[in-house]
Amino acid sequence: MANGGNRPVVIGVTGGSGSGKTSVSRGIFNHFPDHSLMMLEQDAYYKDQSEMSFAERLKVNYDHPFAFDTELLYQQLEELIHYHAVDVPVYDYAAHTRSSKVIHQEPKEVIILEGILILDDQRLRDLMDIKVYVDTDDDIRIIRRIKRDIEERGRTLDSVIEQYLNVVKPMHHQFVEPTKRYADIIVPEGGENSVAIDLLATKISAILGAKEQQRQNG
Repeated sequence: MANGGNRPVVIGVTGGSGSGKTSVSRGIFNHFPDHSLMMLEQDAYYKDQSEMSFAERLKVNYDHPFAFDTELLYQQLEELIHYHAVDVPVYDYAAHTRSSKVIHQEPKEVIILEGILILDDQRLRDLMDIKVYVDTDDDIRIIRRIKRDIEERGRTLDSVIEQYLNVVKPMHHQFVEPTKRYADIIVPEGGENSVAIDLLATKISAILGAKEQQRQNG
């Protein structure tokens, strides 16, 4: 979409679980130490499941579009684009539901929206200035997911593999990978691709420069 001088730059970064999209997002973030940037993660917007039993929560397909409160994400992104602060929800991975905490987020001039299904919803796509798909082989993605889930989320190896084969992989091919067609830029191999990150940073710099020029001329 065209970016006016009176709104933040919105960059969408997507890709499968373990693709390296977070590394790409952080790489972009680190390119602009002198600008006001923020990262908004789709994972924070998993639906509140407090009315469900823990056993029921375990059966939820967290890689399906229905697992996310996309309406709230869209509303809060709109608020941030209009330079209004929001209270971002905090998801409790151990309890498999939204926690009672929130993170107060002030608006910034660059918003990096990151998540597996951010390009699945047209309303979100229409708010983005740059749409990035991080494309990484399945075998690399499962290795990264195993490492992350065991080290950071206390999962067992068997549970990670079972979830990946039964849910994550089929949902990736059904819902995530098809959104690649909406991307402006496809980045192979995630955060390892420093050339692609540098090119993205150059494009973002150009947009920020154009915004500043519009402000001066306005």
